[in-house]
Amino acid sequence: MKIGIISDTHKKLKKATYAIDTLVADGAEFLIHAGDIVEKEVLELLKKSTLRYIAVYGNNDAHLLEFDSEFNLVVEPYYFKLGGKTFKLMHLPYFLTPDVDIVIFGHTHVQNIELDGKTLFLNSGEVCARDSDISSWMMLELTKDEYIITSYTKEKKSQTLQRATKRFKV
Repeated sequence: MKIGIISDTHKKLKKATYAIDTLVADGAEFLIHAGDIVEKEVLELLKKSTLRYIAVYGNNDAHLLEFDSEFNLVVEPYYFKLGGKTFKLMHLPYFLTPDVDIVIFGHTHVQNIELDGKTLFLNSGEVCARDSDISSWMMLELTKDEYIITSYTKEKKSQTLQRATKRFKV
């Protein structure tokens, strides 16, 4: 199963569109937004992708509460199962305990991929490219034997999308 992960889109609709379109084109079957959605239009992009998705409220998303019933928005920490694995989704990295198979978080704007014991911790970085000149997101592929994480990065003024892959045996 391939799971597209984005976070911290803030007000960058073009960058969010590009990230989501890339994940869909690369075979994502499910999308996760790890918070700081900021714009209702980003939720509409997720919905319009026709993929199943989930998005967690970030610290800049209180104004999106009125759209709760229209979109698949959840409060952190949110636990769920997908592809035979247990997940914990949050925006703020306050619940970084290894109590599930995969922990996904945002907020820091720094991409992070770390296997600690049997728990995979993922932060896709920042789509918005606010804290650096690089927009980043990722794809998590779950197989029977391993986690395959593809990191996507794109510099602000570049037309070139970079991909890097990490693999962990499970």
